[in-house]
Amino acid sequence: MTSPIRVPIFDGHNDALLRLYRRGGADGPQAFLVGEEKGHLDLPKAIQGGFAGGLFAVFVPSARRSEPPPDEATAANPEPPPASPIDLASAQSVAISMISLLLRIEAESQGRVRICRDVAEIRQCMKDGVLAAVLHMEGAEPIDPKFEFLDVLHAAGLRSLGPVWSRPNFFGHGVPFLCPSSPDTGLGLTDLGKELVRRCNQFRILIDLSHINERGFWDVAAISDVPLVATHSNAHALSPHSRNLTDKQLAAIRETGGLVGANLATAFLRPDGARNADAPVDLVLDHIAYMLEHVGEDGVGLGSDFDGAKMPSGIGTVAGLQNLVDAMRARGFGEPLIEKVCYKNWLRVLEATWRLAT
Repeated sequence: MTSPIRVPIFDGHNDALLRLYRRGGADGPQAFLVGEEKGHLDLPKAIQGGFAGGLFAVFVPSARRSEPPPDEATAANPEPPPASPIDLASAQSVAISMISLLLRIEAESQGRVRICRDVAEIRQCMKDGVLAAVLHMEGAEPIDPKFEFLDVLHAAGLRSLGPVWSRPNFFGHGVPFLCPSSPDTGLGLTDLGKELVRRCNQFRILIDLSHINERGFWDVAAISDVPLVATHSNAHALSPHSRNLTDKQLAAIRETGGLVGANLATAFLRPDGARNADAPVDLVLDHIAYMLEHVGEDGVGLGSDFDGAKMPSGIGTVAGLQNLVDAMRARGFGEPLIEKVCYKNWLRVLEATWRLAT
């Protein structure tokens, strides 16, 4: 009996850099390259699970020692608002530290990890068995009002950016962690946020809509001339979490040729928003199937949220990703559709965004 074909995974979101930053110590890059028990994503686990690459998030935590991981807060354990906005200098310092971690991982990897700036580089990495890392920013707190740091970030490899995380900043209003709740929770983008969207279009930087509230979503849709993308979100109709997308939002993503990365975080899979690891893998398939129906077979990928949230026990870490592939087969997904969801749709939308933005 032949073994099932391993399908490579290109993923829309992980918080491995945040985990390494919080871990501290100069050996963070080697911990990623050699692997360790703690955490969802490192190179050995990636090889085991067929994780070919993805968007590696830079996230500036709120100034709070007991803060939950980025996507683990819920209505029962909400992310309280920070006492004061994160100041620019502090945000830039944290961002530089996390970007340095990724640069050092690449430098110390002996060619096993590469920071990619275009889809041709991602494809070559996948061909050569090299982990393809795309630099992403989750929340624009490190970016100054003159956008000078955006110039630096783009030169360093930034190719994807979410204007907000689930808190307000100078650019707009993030959606809080509430379930049940509509994503329509307040004001949208500020004037500076609207200018950030225009600058990202000019730089060919993907704009991530996963943490923005509904008004901000429509602000981006009105301004941006590239595909709408939510890197790690699910269907609000199945899990009425404020972080998930309504049918109207999914339709707008479809109209622009955009993409939704299905989030594996249990809080955004379950109807009750609970962070229980016993959430069945079938819940992931329910959201994927629903979004395929509403966005189309070219518009759904994966946005795991590894190292930022609690995963279903049937997947666990990156090493368990082929369990999800097997579950897709058991659900009746054909191999061409599985390949689209696992990596081809992400490569399509990245290519379209990075090529078409002006």
